[in-house]
Amino acid sequence: MGVLESELERERAVVAELYQRLDQLRAETEERLAQVRRDSVGSNHQARSERDAFARLYEDQLTQLRDVDARLVFGRLLLDQPVDGTDHRYIGRVGLRDDDQRSLLVDWRAQQAGAFYQATASERMGVRARRHLTMTGRQVTRIDDEVFDESLLDGARTGEQVQGEGALLAALTAQRTGRMHDIVATIQAEQDRIIRSDLRGALVVQGGPGTGKTAVALHRAAYLLYANRQRLSASGVLVVGPSAAFLRYIEAVLPSLGETGVVMSTLGELFPGVEATADDAPEAALLKGSLQMARLLSRAVKSRQKAPAEAQTIVVDNERLVVAPELIHRAIAKAQRTGKPHNVARVTFVKSALAELTEQLAAQLRASGSTIDDADLKVLREDLRTSYDVRVLLNTAWLPLTPQKLLQDLYARPAWLAELAPRWSQHERDALRRERTEPFTVSDAALLDEAAELLGDFPGRPDPADRERDRQRQRDLENARAAIRNMGVQGLVSAEQLADGFAEQEDRGTTAERAAADRSWTYGHVVVDEAQELSPMQWRVLVRRCPMKSFTIVGDIAQVASAAGATSWADALNPVFKDAWRLEELTVNYRTPAQITREAERLATAAGLPITPTRAVREGEWPIRRVRAADGSAHGSGHGSARETADPTADTGALAAAVADAVAHDRSIDAGGTLAVIAAGAELPAVAAAVLGRFGDAAGRGAAGLSRPIAVLTGYEAKGLEFDAVVLADPDALAAESPRGAASLYVAMTRPTQRLTLVTR
Repeated sequence: MGVLESELERERAVVAELYQRLDQLRAETEERLAQVRRDSVGSNHQARSERDAFARLYEDQLTQLRDVDARLVFGRLLLDQPVDGTDHRYIGRVGLRDDDQRSLLVDWRAQQAGAFYQATASERMGVRARRHLTMTGRQVTRIDDEVFDESLLDGARTGEQVQGEGALLAALTAQRTGRMHDIVATIQAEQDRIIRSDLRGALVVQGGPGTGKTAVALHRAAYLLYANRQRLSASGVLVVGPSAAFLRYIEAVLPSLGETGVVMSTLGELFPGVEATADDAPEAALLKGSLQMARLLSRAVKSRQKAPAEAQTIVVDNERLVVAPELIHRAIAKAQRTGKPHNVARVTFVKSALAELTEQLAAQLRASGSTIDDADLKVLREDLRTSYDVRVLLNTAWLPLTPQKLLQDLYARPAWLAELAPRWSQHERDALRRERTEPFTVSDAALLDEAAELLGDFPGRPDPADRERDRQRQRDLENARAAIRNMGVQGLVSAEQLADGFAEQEDRGTTAERAAADRSWTYGHVVVDEAQELSPMQWRVLVRRCPMKSFTIVGDIAQVASAAGATSWADALNPVFKDAWRLEELTVNYRTPAQITREAERLATAAGLPITPTRAVREGEWPIRRVRAADGSAHGSGHGSARETADPTADTGALAAAVADAVAHDRSIDAGGTLAVIAAGAELPAVAAAVLGRFGDAAGRGAAGLSRPIAVLTGYEAKGLEFDAVVLADPDALAAESPRGAASLYVAMTRPTQRLTLVTR
């Protein structure tokens, strides 16, 4: 048996033992869960709470143990000094120990695993050699070694070292599946340094296409949850992406790293109950994203707190009462001085107005000869409170509002908008005009949240309920501490974690479920991908979701496509983070072949985009292919415009047919992997019809296409995604469809890991 075969057999034996331990832990956890579920606790509420909490704890542990099965172990370090009797340290997705608490597998996030990503020949960090293990199912199929200690190359242990293709290159050239995979086995040193950086403040990761920004952000989220479990487990982590397609693409990454308690949201879903997917026209998006909308909404709310211009006559139990505007003015002023949101402060307004109205009515009755004592005052106040005329009077002056109603009125009542924004041009006001029945847009989600902040709860949550929730939380914590002592699981779970799982009369749901449904929920950390697209109003929403301003922000200023997006990180972040943010840059392109990178960067530079130049790690096998729709001719990559040989008379039908032909040609090269067809919005229906008509169930539109070999997408939907091959339908149309279309073209050209075809008119 040769060196490679003997080393493979050795590693397979070790890995088999690790899987045996994983299966044992699963079985033990399943038994604990079954036992907890079998326990009969009768009608004792406290006992039911403890049982349900431990059941949820074991369910979470079992989910984690199941999700890490694929590629459980991926690395091995050969150490200078033995630890626990061995000079080998295995690195994997989770940490595993034997019954005597000896380490069998080190979690990739643990400090002891840092050398796997950071050690170099010049700075060995106590490591003699690093080995990458490639897995198929539970079987080791390949090993690759990096030797740092030169004595191993000619010493007694030479036979143990195996040189191979390299785990990174193998991962880069592997076919895509329509889902993002974790890069935990191939994290590079510059990425690892960012992943393990401090939780403090906001970390901005700037990098060109293919530099692994998204992967770094998700692995950082997993690392922070591991390193700051006590702080983040109860509050959770929010991951914000640009589209539903993007979230579908990345949804399996964190579970594969052992983390399931993360909330994922698009920008259009940040306001609970609203799932906006439509985008505004550029002018409306720019206006809605600007900070002047915050001032406009504030004025809109204030305008709903208005006393009548003249005295009002009301009738209460046949008694006519003339109410002076000053009475309502005083009640409004008193409520406004509380500084509370509109709906909450309305309670003070109503109490103050009713108190004065009661005194006025009592004085009027006394003047007519009636005797009024304290008991009578209470009756009079109740008569006023339930009077139809009084309700109309008070609601006219200060009506409770929902965010949806406020925004719909603002858009549908041009006269009111003109009153609130007299300095705006008519063109600007017209950009916001729409009917109440029209659905909310992605930009509206941030405005709804801003309005909710100004309005407060509707119809308002009573203070007694808040106090009862606080008391229940204290009871839960005391019960959790007692349960932990009684069951002897100190150190395995905290009282806070257990209390979060206690059941009351209704199911509280997981942390992620509760956080997603609660607009007032504050997260321990927020990850924002494609952050260059965010408007100032959207940043305000996210900072409200995380008042501690603990953020991981990833993006590329050169890729901004939104009209309201950022022109620089300083412009975007200084207003909300001031100086509490720091910038890191990724400069190595791991995804895109060099010949595609060069052409994309050339076009981007010519368009004046502020790109971050990157260094591609490999040359691709295939040149860029160009196809002209008019005659179907094709040629390899050059440095001319995508439309130098274009036929302007070619119609969209011819373009769509040429795109379908280009897809067929690419599939004839390699029928495996994934292919994206990216087209401008105006041409998408015809292109999608041609591709879906030709390839049937093998193709899909939008997010649904990510589960199929061929996906038809807009430029925006393709952001953050990667495919084996990309066919671009009319690149010039993609560049021209918006003021920042050059960025969309740059994004689209850098999605492929292997092949790029440009179909021109």
